[in-house]
Amino acid sequence: MGILSCNKERKATVAAAANLRYVLEEIKTQYLKDYPGANIQITYGSSGILTQQIINGAPFDLFMSADTKFPNKLEDRGLTSASAVNYCYGKVALWSSSLNLSQGLSSVLLPEVKKIAIANPNNAPYGLNSVNALKKQNLYDKVKNRIVWGENINQTAQFAFSGNAEIGFIALSLALAPEMKNKGNYYVLPEDICPPIAQAAVLINGWEKNGEAARFLDYLISSKCNSIWDKYGYGLPEKE
Repeated sequence: MGILSCNKERKATVAAAANLRYVLEEIKTQYLKDYPGANIQITYGSSGILTQQIINGAPFDLFMSADTKFPNKLEDRGLTSASAVNYCYGKVALWSSSLNLSQGLSSVLLPEVKKIAIANPNNAPYGLNSVNALKKQNLYDKVKNRIVWGENINQTAQFAFSGNAEIGFIALSLALAPEMKNKGNYYVLPEDICPPIAQAAVLINGWEKNGEAARFLDYLISSKCNSIWDKYGYGLPEKE
């Protein structure tokens, strides 16, 4: 982006999709080492709910969505000061603490599956993609009565991790996170069934008061963070 500020204020408030919790915390730690004194405050939640909070006046400087639709909605309302930037591509994974998922998406039909956790598709892009994948494979109607809806992808992952649901549709990044890695089985949905999700970020009007949000955005899309994104299973957009 190349939008940097020389202002001495160093605080940025970030609204971030729940699937970014682990990758952003790691990027933030690295960022604070490179920019001592910066203050990055990150609030995680479903993209839809965060969007509504921003529309209602929540004082965020930067919004990092789990899709492109919600940033565009803010831009259409005149609440952003720059065009949205595609910063990564995320993948959906099935996760279970106990079941063998070698049957892939058809694992949802296993008789021992009583509950299937999916994030609310109205607010969570990963939930929407999960529902669409089930419908594409003609599985949704067969399992819809067993679905428990999470408010966001983190809550959905917690349903699966705790055993309250035998299977959860979660972000691959969460399956690879320390809390869940090696504590269950996961299956990455194939791209022809569930295409990677383009995730976009946008600066919200008012960020200019200090510029730290723009600096942070520039940083997380720079090559300095490529290995961290890769660690959590994200794909990166090709640089022009």
